[in-house]
Order: sequence, then structure tokens, then C-alpha cells
Amino acid sequence: MNGMDGHMHGMGGMASPPMMHPMRRRMMMHMTFFWGENTEILFDNFPGQDNTRMYVLALVFVFVMSFLLEWLSHSRLIKPGSNNVGAGLIQSFMHVIRVGLSYLVMLAVMSFNGGVFLVAVAGHALGFLFFGSRIFNKPDIASDLPPMSC
Repeated sequence: MNGMDGHMHGMGGMASPPMMHPMRRRMMMHMTFFWGENTEILFDNFPGQDNTRMYVLALVFVFVMSFLLEWLSHSRLIKPGSNNVGAGLIQSFMHVIRVGLSYLVMLAVMSFNGGVFLVAVAGHALGFLFFGSRIFNKPDIASDLPPMSC
């Protein structure tokens, strides 16, 4: 190293790890699925280390977001014959909420925690069962929003 500039020379320009605040813990980023409650989901220090109740709360939060996403995707909130401008604004607002929830669920799953993945899939499955399948709905009723494309 050349002085205290924080760069490693001769290593292709790779920088050394950044200096961290002494009181801040260092969290490893998982790149494969793992099991356990010691994870971070969506927010810094959420649900926290060795805190089972907060981990369960985080799982419930992800489940509810997935479930609400399915409800929103299959809901019928606009009455037939509504004003086109008002209906368009409501559709746009619903679309923004649906996309935002989709990204939040995706980011939660990107924590690579197996429990988070399972509750996200379970929330989507149960939500689709209640709101999208023929078990509880009439097949001829369309939702206000077009289906999401992958």
C-alpha cells in the first residue's frame, strides 16, 4: 500500500475494505439460500440478530405483502360505467401500489433467507387461491388491472 490511501497497488485497482465505524457490526451478504433467523430483510437491522419474535413478524409482513399483491392484481374496485378520467387515475394508482409491493417482495426474497422465500410463495399462492382461482370467484369477472407480465 502506498501510505494510507486505502488502495491496494498491483491488484488490478481493487480497493481494500472500507473503514467501518468501530461500533457497527459487519453483516455478511448471502448469495445462496440459507435457513435461520439471523438475517436482514428490507431494512437495516430488521428483524435483528437472535430475535425470534421480530423474525416471525418479518415473515408475517412478507406474507401479507404477497397476499395483498394478489388481491390487488385480481380486485375489481372500479364500477362499470365510471368516468374514464377517474377510472384511469384509480387504475394508475393501483398499478403503482402493485409495482411497489412487487419490488418490496422481490427485495425481501433477495435476502436469500429460505423462510422469507417460502412465506412469499405461500402468500402469493393463498392470495391467488382466494382472489384469482375459480374456487371463490366467478370466471367471467375481470380485474381492473391487466395481468402482470414477467
